[in-house]
Amino acid sequence: MKKSPSLALPLSALLLLSACSTSPTPAAQAPVPAVSATASPSECATFAANDIVITRIDFNTDRDFIDIAKTFEPVGGGKAQRYVLVDVSKDDFERLRVTALTRGWKVQIDETETAKQNAALRQVNAGGVTSQSISGYACYRTVEETYASAQSLVTQYPNLASWSPIGQSWLKTQGRGGYDMNVLRLTNRNTGGTKPKMVVTAAIHGREYTTAELVTRFGEYLLANYGKDADVTWMLDTQEVDLILQTNPDGRKKAEAGALWRKNVNPYGCSTASKQGTDLNRNFSFAWGGGGASTDPCNETFRGVSGGSEPEVQTVQNFLKATFADQRGPGRTDAAPAGTPGIYLDIHSYSDLVLWPWGDTSTVAPNGTALQSLGRKLAYFNGYTPEQAVGLYPTSGTTDDFAYGELGVAAYTIELGSAFFESCSSFTSDVLPKNQAALLYALRTARAPYQLGSGPDALNVSAPASVATGASFTLTGTIDSTRFNNSNGSEPSRPVSGAEYFVDTAPWAGGTAQAMTASDGAFGGTQEGVRATVGTSALGAGRHTIYVRGKNSSGTYGPVSALFVTVGGTTPTTTTYTGSLGSGASAYQPNASGFSYAGGTLKGSLTGPGTADFDLYLQKLSGSTWSNVAASEGSTSTESVSYAAASGTYRWNVLAYSGSGAYTLTETR
Repeated sequence: MKKSPSLALPLSALLLLSACSTSPTPAAQAPVPAVSATASPSECATFAANDIVITRIDFNTDRDFIDIAKTFEPVGGGKAQRYVLVDVSKDDFERLRVTALTRGWKVQIDETETAKQNAALRQVNAGGVTSQSISGYACYRTVEETYASAQSLVTQYPNLASWSPIGQSWLKTQGRGGYDMNVLRLTNRNTGGTKPKMVVTAAIHGREYTTAELVTRFGEYLLANYGKDADVTWMLDTQEVDLILQTNPDGRKKAEAGALWRKNVNPYGCSTASKQGTDLNRNFSFAWGGGGASTDPCNETFRGVSGGSEPEVQTVQNFLKATFADQRGPGRTDAAPAGTPGIYLDIHSYSDLVLWPWGDTSTVAPNGTALQSLGRKLAYFNGYTPEQAVGLYPTSGTTDDFAYGELGVAAYTIELGSAFFESCSSFTSDVLPKNQAALLYALRTARAPYQLGSGPDALNVSAPASVATGASFTLTGTIDSTRFNNSNGSEPSRPVSGAEYFVDTAPWAGGTAQAMTASDGAFGGTQEGVRATVGTSALGAGRHTIYVRGKNSSGTYGPVSALFVTVGGTTPTTTTYTGSLGSGASAYQPNASGFSYAGGTLKGSLTGPGTADFDLYLQKLSGSTWSNVAASEGSTSTESVSYAAASGTYRWNVLAYSGSGAYTLTETR
């Protein structure tokens, strides 16, 4: 197994022990002056006296931060601050001291933060873990609130959502309270066929507040937009989304009271209550027991007594095995087929990272190129750094290594934001929208992530919301091959070589492809405008789904984008309104209350006095507020508006900007 290329020292040097250890000193060839790397007697005393010891690492570069964050999941600081705080054992403290000699870091105990965290932990332990809300973080739901929200979604959307137990937390297996572990499954029950799956786990580390809330809101978004958004609709009609919202509910409950609780609560072998538990993200059975996981039951990265020993991990492993077929051979170099369906994401915080296997070696995974392409695409949406998961030191027994290594499914870890207890303002304005977009894109690719992830995207797909029966309409869009985050390396240039659309029957279901043309006359750029004229003579009245996809010069298609077009049974109608206005006055047509419209193109043509300047506005009602959605504000009294309107309530506003006189407004809808 290779070590991280960022480490220049041999493993013997990395395992250098402090003066308060009893182990032998390193071999003579280790070129590290022991006195510079060992813990002092006072530092040893701090580790002995405190349940939590916070270490501060002052580093120099963004690369330093990424290496540290992938290995230790900081509890404070960040890339911009050029320092991080980490909760590590004495052994890892010493390893960091050795690494610091080659990287130019400063590694020291933060006495103030250590005292603060231990005081908070004592307060939490004294008060129990009965919190029914998270003080100071109203945007995050507790375990109970998360479960209630999921059940409410099932009640509201019975044909799209189910909420089912799949296992139990450690406390519940012991008859000491605890929780069922449940999955929120989203798919249209009335559609059949083989459905590619996306599985998302959240809150496997209790202290990571943002994760369960993001995934819960993602589920709410999908359900609220089914039948309204064409992409959400086809994804839930033809795919399945499985969300394990609280993967470590016992540990999460402790964190809700303010503790930096990472592990579950199984006390195996640790007599210090505040240090008990197994790190569930070191307990998965694939490559269990390797580097980056501790054998000390009181350590934050305690790997457990055996691979998959914890009930929470058993639940996730069994669920993944039941959800995804095994597509990879037994050897480390066996690749999954390029067309392997399904995608798995484990959501963590924090550090602004998108990670993929392997985490226990710097060797590239057999499907590493494809994993990287899709990883860079996901990172395009959230702006995070895309990386293979191996960090400063290898990690083992992790979720994504299990999902990919055991089953061959495309697997990713996303590290959200800049804090475990992320502020609500930061979560709602930044973490949520960016990562909801990343999750939506991951779902688009679930049918073949190893292929679709490197294909071009179909953007800005547009057509009239409604057209008359027998009429033709123009379909436009942009095919874009550039949407990769290239902050860590870069994707090969893949020019667009073509685009096509499908009506009602998607390409994977045997739909008939219809070619689109490049707006500039020829394909070959990495961004190409595309268009097609679509006839409706063979389409019945009602709503139809149009799918668009692009292809690059390697012959690889990207995921589809879709929209709805309603074919009507009547031809457009024309209505004429007249009136007269004095300078500065305005009038609404047909009246101030407006008119209801099912959707389609709205056109208005205004003619006023020859010497006046009249303007024309189309307004739409939203709640109790009218807003301009289209305008024509030329310097004469002749104006025209053409607007692709969604369903809603509309009205025209004619304004006499200057001059007075009679006007005529001709409306077509």
